[in-house]
Amino acid sequence: MNVVTFDNVRLDYAGAKAAVTAVDGLNLSVDEGEFVAVVGPSGCGKSTLMKLTTGLVAPTAGAVSVEGELVTGPVKIAGMAFQNPNLLPWRTVLDNVLLPMEIVEPHRGRFRRDKALYAQKAEALLKTVGLDGFGERFPWELSGGMQQRASLCRALIHEPDLLMLDEPFAALDAFTREELWCVLRDLWTRLKFTVILVTHDLREAVFLADTIHVMSARPGKIVMTKQVDLPRPRDLEIGFDPKFVDIVHELRGKIAEVRQ
Repeated sequence: MNVVTFDNVRLDYAGAKAAVTAVDGLNLSVDEGEFVAVVGPSGCGKSTLMKLTTGLVAPTAGAVSVEGELVTGPVKIAGMAFQNPNLLPWRTVLDNVLLPMEIVEPHRGRFRRDKALYAQKAEALLKTVGLDGFGERFPWELSGGMQQRASLCRALIHEPDLLMLDEPFAALDAFTREELWCVLRDLWTRLKFTVILVTHDLREAVFLADTIHVMSARPGKIVMTKQVDLPRPRDLEIGFDPKFVDIVHELRGKIAEVRQ
């Protein structure tokens, strides 16, 4: 089943002098449980694709559907994580993770009554990403990598069918980034949610994804789709495999071509 479908989508942003077309002729389908990465040159519309999928903006033309329903407003089945963790500094790590449960139905209606059960679930999720015992800490007491782990937990706490990731590891050092690739790999393997990952890191895309879509320069559209036929589960050593390196080079070559 297709979880996400773009059908000939165009989006124009209003400008001071003239409208700017961010994406045009954008067609895309994402299957249930699939891990998809979207790459391309800067300004190609990758983040716009995320906004269209989650209903934060409406297309100027064409249609976006999620789980067979036309997107006409914010999509409740999606969890989101961004380049910056955006944790609320006055809330503990645990309370930051629990925030969606206070907002998203049906959890919102029973949050006060069942808070202890939700807290147990959040603590268990924190444990899976290596943050056992950090629930009562505040964000400013955590490293950047630890904050991003907490952000992932917040995106997953309400068990979304679809996880949207917009450059979630871009601000981290190389070692922490690779560590979190493995955390995300293990969470996806265990929970089997659908993922759309926007990234500039081609190694990240190849390590994590089943399918990689390359977007053109603005106005963005899909100009190449690459199936990653590397065996799972993948460990970091696969980055030295000639097949892995070949895929990275192929993607880099296509992006260099469409930047012209």
